[in-house]
Amino acid sequence: MVDYHATNNQTQEYSSGGIYMEQENDWDRDLLLDPAWEKQQRKTFTAWCNSHLRKAGTQIDNIEEDFRDGLKLMLLLEVISGERLPKPERGKMRVHKINNVNKALDFIASKGVKLVSIGAEEIVDGNAKMTLGMIWTIILRFAIQDISVEETSAKEGLLLWCQRKTAPYKNVNVNNFHISWKDGLAFNALIHRHRPELIDYDKLRKDDPVHNLNNAFEVAEKYLDIPKMLDAEDIVGTLRPDEKAIMTYVSCFYHAFSGAQKAETAANRICKVLAVNQENEHLMEDYEKLASDLLEWIRRTIPWLENRAPEKTMTEMQQKLEDFRDYRRTHKPPKVQEKCQLEINFNTLQTKLRLSNRPAFMPSEGRMVSDINGSWHKLEGAEKGYEEWLLNEIRRLERLDHLAEKFRQKATIHESWTDGKEAMLTQKDFETATLSEVKALLKKHEAFESDLAAHQDRVEQIAAIAQELNELDYYDSPSVNARCQKICEQWDILGSLTQNRREALERTEKQLESIDELYLEYAKRAAPFNNWMEGAMEDLQDMFIVHNIEEIQGLITAHEQFKSTLPEANKEREAIQAIQAEVQKIAQYNGIKLAGANPYTSITPESIDNKWDKVEQLVPQRDQALQEELARQQSNDHLRRQFATQANVVGPWIQNKMEEIGRISIEMNGTLEDQLTNLREYEQRIIEYKPNIDQLEGDHQLIQEALIFDNKYTSYTMEHLRVGWEQLLTTIARTINEIENQILTRDAKGISQEQLHEYRTSFNHFDKDHSGALMAEEFKACLISLGYDVENDKQGEAEFTRIMGIVDPNNSGAVTFQAFIDFMSRETTDTDTADQVIASFKILAGDKNFITAEELRRELPPDQAEYCIARMAPYAGPDATPGALDYMSFSTALYGESDL
Repeated sequence: MVDYHATNNQTQEYSSGGIYMEQENDWDRDLLLDPAWEKQQRKTFTAWCNSHLRKAGTQIDNIEEDFRDGLKLMLLLEVISGERLPKPERGKMRVHKINNVNKALDFIASKGVKLVSIGAEEIVDGNAKMTLGMIWTIILRFAIQDISVEETSAKEGLLLWCQRKTAPYKNVNVNNFHISWKDGLAFNALIHRHRPELIDYDKLRKDDPVHNLNNAFEVAEKYLDIPKMLDAEDIVGTLRPDEKAIMTYVSCFYHAFSGAQKAETAANRICKVLAVNQENEHLMEDYEKLASDLLEWIRRTIPWLENRAPEKTMTEMQQKLEDFRDYRRTHKPPKVQEKCQLEINFNTLQTKLRLSNRPAFMPSEGRMVSDINGSWHKLEGAEKGYEEWLLNEIRRLERLDHLAEKFRQKATIHESWTDGKEAMLTQKDFETATLSEVKALLKKHEAFESDLAAHQDRVEQIAAIAQELNELDYYDSPSVNARCQKICEQWDILGSLTQNRREALERTEKQLESIDELYLEYAKRAAPFNNWMEGAMEDLQDMFIVHNIEEIQGLITAHEQFKSTLPEANKEREAIQAIQAEVQKIAQYNGIKLAGANPYTSITPESIDNKWDKVEQLVPQRDQALQEELARQQSNDHLRRQFATQANVVGPWIQNKMEEIGRISIEMNGTLEDQLTNLREYEQRIIEYKPNIDQLEGDHQLIQEALIFDNKYTSYTMEHLRVGWEQLLTTIARTINEIENQILTRDAKGISQEQLHEYRTSFNHFDKDHSGALMAEEFKACLISLGYDVENDKQGEAEFTRIMGIVDPNNSGAVTFQAFIDFMSRETTDTDTADQVIASFKILAGDKNFITAEELRRELPPDQAEYCIARMAPYAGPDATPGALDYMSFSTALYGESDL
């Protein structure tokens, strides 16, 4: 016989590995003399025992009497343990009863429970205190011991479970296993939390405890198969209900709902995993849409920039230039921001996928960041080519307008001169003329030939201008060619007619002798002078195009030289007019009646004076035009200097900020939050510099509107500064994003600030060239400094190869800091796995290898349940039923093939 007697009144219970609960010293005889407590314990323990004994088809009525022979005690232990005890003795003698009770006590002791002050003789004798103590020990070992919430003891775990389940309910505050249950609301709250359809909790009143308790006890017995172990009146009528009776009854609720608890835990894990996947998919969809929109915009924009169809007029081409400036000012800047945001979103998404142990995101074909960068590069190439083409085309049209106007002026002058010349050359006046008249006609013809030769240069100029207009693709070339062709054909006719008339006059010249030398001299001198005046007038009205001060000053100098020749020309005019005056004088003196105009020329003294007056009028007009152009060129030079002054400040400023960002990204002092705050303040200071860029854009627009195409005062172009500004904004945004991703990694992986500082210090120490990346050998040295064994033996080389495969999957030969901390965080922290998710689904499925849509909708929130149903494939196993879904393949797919 085993002796369980001892002088110690405490009962200590043990698990297989040691003490699992130290029982309170509440079995003193004085306490048990409280009739209310004893009554509650008798009823509760009896009901608890019967809830198990009925499975064997029996029950007890009196707890200290019905266990005295040990038979039902052994049967109770077999039912609750699921094990067979030694065969009981069937004799009626006291010794037989003691032996049976000892077999029961031996079995309890074999389960790691040390019984103190409880002996078989006392149970056989019907000792109420010892019998209740023994039953309480059995309840603790088989009904309460395994209850643990957040690694607490059994009693504390059961209390914490009750607190959590009843926390949302008003008027319920569970702090113990006695007074907190007197009003009955806690019992009703437990039932309502798990089976809300059984109880209308809102109709319960705190001031009606008896009704509340009876309601909970009846519902539990009827629907939950929990026998009524307490009396409402006993609990309400007792100042402090018995703690062990309450604990025993509450433990039945725990076991009744434990399956739901496991399902809830499993559902929470699945919901967490699905939430991560849903968020990641949302980010992927956002990336795909933003990438598609940006690529579509680039696709629409590039053909517009590649359209080189020239317009016919300067106004139309200037409108194209204005449209291009509007694109630069209004349409492109938001797309620059979208491109930068797209790269930031992509990096953030990849970081979140790594942190949640998911495979990296691969955008759909054609939407990679590299694809977008490639398309963007093509866009900027087309943009640069389009701007160059626009400016060249405007220069070409300006040149064409100038040439076309020059052509029209020269053609008009020439056509005016040739008017009537054919009729003059074809007249037969010499046939009836006298010798003197014929001689006069011949001299006049010689003067005409001189005039004709003088006009040959103008015809050649007209033809040359028409040829140049054709080569420059002038839009109205057909009309120019037709007019030029007409002039050339008429010129050939004039040449032929001139030759024919000369031959006719020369044939009759032999018969003509008299010639007026004075008229002839006048005609010879008047013709070239007249031609000089016409050339001067043409030059004075000639259009000009200059692009800088030097060119206009050259024209001014040439004009001043022309003006210096005017006194000498005036002397020649006076001399020619003196010849005509001499003719008049001789005629008057000799009484000769002149028969009309000078027979040798059609140039009259009046026409010479009129043309001279015209020349004198055009000279100051030319002066004014040249001075206005000089003022315009000086204004243009001011615009050049104004732009250059600002550009020579902005350009170095941008370069300096780029270098500062490079240093900041390497040094990274302080906490990540400090770094992030400093970087955002730094970014704000950069953004505040934007008015300087806008001012430059305004100056640049003034330069373009003034058609200024060069600037010798600066090496910076607006295009260069735009690219630098965009790179500066993108670089600071990327640097901020890197810190944000490091914070994500730190918080998700539980990395301390000291660890991050150690990682950053080690990385920077081996990043000798401050490139932001470590070469393979530098990375190996960094790992060695952190305690990794990657030396040159085979095992070390294999370990280093494994690590390089993680941090540099593309075999680029370089390791970034982000990849480095991702690896370090992965090495030091745990993440959820596919196996864990499969196990969670298995709980929800009731240990089946498949799950149904109905089960998913019952256990998960609606959106996540539908998310699973839409993505789970039908289950094809041998035990499949209609509507079965394959949760195993779905779980592994969440983590990619690498986790299989």
